[in-house]
Amino acid sequence: MSQPAALITTTQLASILGDSNLRLYDCTTYNEPVPPGSDVPYRAVPGDRTFAAGHIPGADFLDLQGAFSDTSAQQFFMMPGVAQLEAAFGRHGADASKTIVLYSIGTMMWSTRFWWMLRSLGVDAQVLDGGLDKWKQEGRPVETGAPKGYPATTFKATPRAGFFVDKTTVKARIGDPSTITVNALGPQFHKGLEPSRYGRPGRVPGSVNVSAATLVNADKTLTSLADAEAKFAAEGVTRDKNVILYCGGGISATIDLFLLTQLGYDKLTLYDASMGEWARDSALPIETD
Repeated sequence: MSQPAALITTTQLASILGDSNLRLYDCTTYNEPVPPGSDVPYRAVPGDRTFAAGHIPGADFLDLQGAFSDTSAQQFFMMPGVAQLEAAFGRHGADASKTIVLYSIGTMMWSTRFWWMLRSLGVDAQVLDGGLDKWKQEGRPVETGAPKGYPATTFKATPRAGFFVDKTTVKARIGDPSTITVNALGPQFHKGLEPSRYGRPGRVPGSVNVSAATLVNADKTLTSLADAEAKFAAEGVTRDKNVILYCGGGISATIDLFLLTQLGYDKLTLYDASMGEWARDSALPIETD
């Protein structure tokens, strides 16, 4: 099913600020560089400092790589168990009865990641188009300081199957005519023309490239549905196919997933570990131009 109401504009959000049912969350994380030769591709740093420096009034902060990821996993940002997520979202006052709005700074991929996670748990949320960047560009109010939070709730998930797949499934689908695998990284990394911070350069064999960066406008808002449709169609992504999305760490690919959902695609899944796992596993095939 498409979910056209999943994208909320700054004007629409401004009209409901202060509503007692609104649960507004800053989801920002920063991937900071690490020294050459490091075993990890980046250092994941929560955006709590930029939250304290300025956030939309009333917002709370969600630390993706903290309580909302499996921190025991080798890769960053891996989807944790349902019980962990129920507890974490409940502590932050979220549940299916609330109007949940997600935003981030610099890129919408952190908020679309939370949107995909919540959707997999059976809870619909909205993503702020353009995030805090657009909100501030328009001169809208911000407040500073630590998050005040919301009253805790009992978050009850109704998990939906098929939202995440592992490397075994991705490998098994290579060459399957009913499946198309889409890489959301930039074309230079898809082609293997530049060194990859994830390991071996290149892509999952047979995958096509619809870079998340090409689906975003200069003001950080998402491109139009017509433009997104054209970009996916040009790579052979059609509604009859099972579509597997991947990127570096299962984050930027959620921008592709968000737009495909708005376009009415419903055979969608995310390879959660993405190139953070695939490129490092020499037993898995890789392709370059």
